[in-house]
Formats: sequence, C-alpha cells, structure tokens
Amino acid sequence: MASLARSLFSVQALPGIRTLNSVTLREVWCGRNGGHPVDTEHMPHLKAAIEWLTRAQDATATGGIARGYSLVWHSYFGARGWEPAYPETTGYIIPTLLTCAHDLRRVDLRARAMRAAEWECEVQMPSGAVQGGVIGQDVVPAIFNTGQVIFGWLAAYERTGTSAYARAAERAALYLVSRLDHDGIWRRDHSPYAQTQFQPHGAALYNARTAWAVAEVGARLGNRAALDGAALSLRAIAKRQHQSSWFPECCLTDPERPLLHTIAYAIRGLLEGGRVLQDSRLIDQAAAAAAAIASEVADDGRLPGRFASDWRPAARWSCLTGQAQMANIWLRLYEITGEKFWLEPVPRVLRFLKSTQNRDSEDDGLRGGIKGSEPIGGPYGAYETLSWATKFFVDALVRHDRVLAGARADASDISSLA
Repeated sequence: MASLARSLFSVQALPGIRTLNSVTLREVWCGRNGGHPVDTEHMPHLKAAIEWLTRAQDATATGGIARGYSLVWHSYFGARGWEPAYPETTGYIIPTLLTCAHDLRRVDLRARAMRAAEWECEVQMPSGAVQGGVIGQDVVPAIFNTGQVIFGWLAAYERTGTSAYARAAERAALYLVSRLDHDGIWRRDHSPYAQTQFQPHGAALYNARTAWAVAEVGARLGNRAALDGAALSLRAIAKRQHQSSWFPECCLTDPERPLLHTIAYAIRGLLEGGRVLQDSRLIDQAAAAAAAIASEVADDGRLPGRFASDWRPAARWSCLTGQAQMANIWLRLYEITGEKFWLEPVPRVLRFLKSTQNRDSEDDGLRGGIKGSEPIGGPYGAYETLSWATKFFVDALVRHDRVLAGARADASDISSLA
C-alpha cells in the first residue's frame, strides 16, 4: 500500500479528512487509471446501485434512507461509515424505488418505498413542512427539502391510492405556497444546513424543482392554489435566467460559479413544471440551458463540476450527481419533444458514470454507490458515496433502457417524478 500511495497524485487536505485508508486510496488510484470496469449493458450497474440504496435504508433502521456513506472520518458526523437518515433525498428516492419495482418486478422494492413514505409522514412537521438536514439535527422547516418529499408522497399515492399520502403532499404544497413572496420567489425558510453563505435570503433558483413539485400536487390532486403558486414561482425564476440561459443565484456556496448539481435542479424544474403547466416557454428555456451543457460534454463523457456565466467551465473536477441529472434531463427532453438529438450526449455521460462505480469492493458503503466527485477528493461530497447521486444514476439507467426499448414514459406515470 505504501508504494500505491506514493504513486498517487497529491490529495488536497480537506476539513474532516484525517487519513486516507486503503479502500479510499484504491479509489483514488483507480480514478487516475481509467476507472472501474464498464459493462455494455446497464443492468449490472443498475442492480449494484439499487442494492446500495437498500443497504442505505437498512443502515438507518427507520425506513428513511441514509444521506450517504463517508469513506473516511467525517468531522461533521464524527465517524466513518453510514450517515443518518435524510428526509429530503429519501423523499425523491421513493419514485425511483417504485419505478424499479415495476420495471424489474421486485416487490421488495415496493415494500421499501412504502416504508420510506410512511416514515416521511411520521417526520412531517405540523405546518406541513419537512425539516432541513438529517435526522438528529435541529428540526427546522426547509423549502427545498419539503418540495422533494412531495415527489415521494405523490408516487406512493399514485401506486396505492392511500389518502394519507395525498394529504401529506397537499399539506406540504400549501405550506410552500404560503411561504412564497409576492414576486414568486422563496426567500424564507431556506435550510440552515444548506443555506447560501453569500446571500442567506437569496432567490435560490434551484427551487424551480420545488415549484415543479407544487405544480404536480395542483395537477394530480386538483388543487388550484398549488397550480397558481407553482406558475408564479416558475415564471419568476424564468425571468431571472440570463439571456445565455445560465442561472444566477443557483448554488449553495458560489453564486458566480454554480454547481452543475444545482443548475440541473433548476433546469429539470423548469422543464417538468412547463410540462405540467403546458407552458412551452418554460420548456424552451430549460432546453436552451440543457443544450448549452450538452455542448460541453468531453469525448470521455466528463463535464466540469461548475459553470460560470455564459457557460464557461469553472472546475476541473466532475460533479457526478450533476452528470447523472443531466443525463436524465436530456432523456426527458427526448421523451417530451421527440427530438432525437437530445440522446446524443447520453451514452458518453453514462459510460463515464459507470466507470466511477465500484461494483466489487468489500466495503458495503462503497460497493454500487455513486460518489460525490471525480476525482473522489473533489470538493463536492469529498470521499463520500451519496444517496442522491446514486438515485439519479439509477433513474438515468432505467430511463435510457426504456428509450432504447422504444418506450416513452406517459406524462402522468410516476416514473416522470423520478
């Protein structure tokens, strides 16, 4: 291992990183030498990722799904290993589990999704909000987190008809509408655990994805107030998008160089919100941003982890979550528009993502999961596998397989919520 360590590139010291253990060093080495083996078929990668998600749920013993897994000692959580249950990402993993349960004929995944949906009802706040951060942190309402759990409740309701899930989703949506400012922007109740350092009460345009969730409640449950609130928010966000299609105020830490991850949240929110509202202008604005990012995909499938204004690449590392999200967005644009050129960047990006997935490790928290960054020590989710990165990877593989098989998702199907 000493000779292996000497052959590695230098690793930037990050807060919370004490030492790089042998498992992590092998990941660093692998990333520098072409990545992990890639299967031509998606299924081996898909199954490994799903099994990671099931272990992430089992690790919490609550029904909720762990935020992620730290491969090294994590200063915030004070440990190496599985992290606490995360209401936000558990919420939008529910549609993923239900879609996979249907496509793979796995009743166990449906049962897991139902446990997660019930748990989300248990932890919902009296106001209808969902807390920021993970279980164990102070319980404070969070706009974005609330929106993401709505997707899980709606998917559970669509699959079961259980009214409790519809009520939970509607309560959450009405809470969100009540917190909108008059101009359609959410400036209050940002999560203190993901609050922007540069402008605590800023526009946070990634909340387009929150507005999409509210729109789905309006359309699926017949709630006019939710539809009107979603329309107000989405159109306000669209007005702030630059002429180049780039998004300002769309990052957790750096407004001048937003993360691909949060940019993708904004694009998907405008795209799907436009679909629900039948507003072609919103879809067109999402498509313009998606096209700009598609033009930056390298031959090996990599994308920069950040973009400055006018879509200038602003990072040499890759945000794996954002890449998986973009694959989903291009696939959704194909499903919505029927235009085949949206499929062009998808195989390259998925191949790159597959090459970052370790399917052979003896470490249960690494095997099958998707890491935050490539290289693994990159500043987003450094030395962690993340539940949301793995979720979006699963969605992209499932969606691409459907497209390759000639299937087109129905707009009202729960797979459109994933």
